[in-house]
Amino acid sequence: MTFTKARSKAAGCAAFAFAALFAGSALADGTVNIYSYRQPDLIKPVLEAFTAETGIETEVLFLDKGLEDRILAEGTNSPADVILTVDIARLTNAKEKGVTQALDDATVNGNLPAEYRDPEGHWFGLTKRARVVYASKDRVTDTALTYADLADPKWKGKICIRSGQHDYNLALFSAAIAHWGPEKTEEWMKGFKANLARKPDGGDRDQAKAIAAGECDIALGNTYYVGLMQTNEKEPEQKEWAAAINVIFPTFEEGGTHVNISGAALAKNSPNRDNGVKLIQFLSSDKAQQIYAEQVFEYPVEPGLEPSDVVKAFGELKADTLPLADIAKNRKAASEMVDRVGIDDGPSS
Repeated sequence: MTFTKARSKAAGCAAFAFAALFAGSALADGTVNIYSYRQPDLIKPVLEAFTAETGIETEVLFLDKGLEDRILAEGTNSPADVILTVDIARLTNAKEKGVTQALDDATVNGNLPAEYRDPEGHWFGLTKRARVVYASKDRVTDTALTYADLADPKWKGKICIRSGQHDYNLALFSAAIAHWGPEKTEEWMKGFKANLARKPDGGDRDQAKAIAAGECDIALGNTYYVGLMQTNEKEPEQKEWAAAINVIFPTFEEGGTHVNISGAALAKNSPNRDNGVKLIQFLSSDKAQQIYAEQVFEYPVEPGLEPSDVVKAFGELKADTLPLADIAKNRKAASEMVDRVGIDDGPSS
């Protein structure tokens, strides 16, 4: 298996040069080419299992941005067969930019619940992560919260978050709009902003670090970052950040905890379409979901499949059943609301 790492570059000649580089493998039998926003090391175990089971080799191009534009620039010459990414916004963006194709496959549809699939078959959720509250073990006694509670004045000056415009927060705010409607969500967001301890900054792990440092008491973060911090041997200080927090699964009234997904899509001009379909079928299987979830500390989307022991220790996840396609529809409204309320300006503006 060959893993090719690259950074996104300007469209045009560079894109076609890459297409030429993969020309041999793109036309060969027994190969599937993957364009991925997910780090190669994270997907390596599940791709190795796919090759062991099917004999089909994989080629991976990793990009940290510009994946959709790369495929557009390559056009009909694109070697991409399958797109792997995280977040419902990125999956729907790939669909909206026209770089995916519909797949109506009985195996895939049977493996994945409808709420984690595009109704038109352009993307498929493979694993899920919850948007939860990181709470200080020393300073927070609450063991249960709702998302609405985050606007309660009792938390004034005690909440940390990354940018409100980040995809993970926009997905949560989009879910709030779907549950509450725009007016109630905007009132909630104003209260939430007033409770911030500082201007939004950093990533999810930085919020845990801030809690450990006493800069805030609670924060929003994804579940899988806790597992990554707890098991980080290269940067052991992250274990200390994880040890400083408890995970609380907030819920929407008459709903569950907001979840987002990692997912796959079949590229529009897939030259190895049959192999691409086989890969998506495999990724949707119970076996692959568990390998994938174990590696990245996420939850399988298939009901009844168990997460890793590390993830189980966080507590019970009762995932919201709101279809992700419905959440994605509110993304533009959520982004505009974040700017209107001034979330990223911090609490005092």
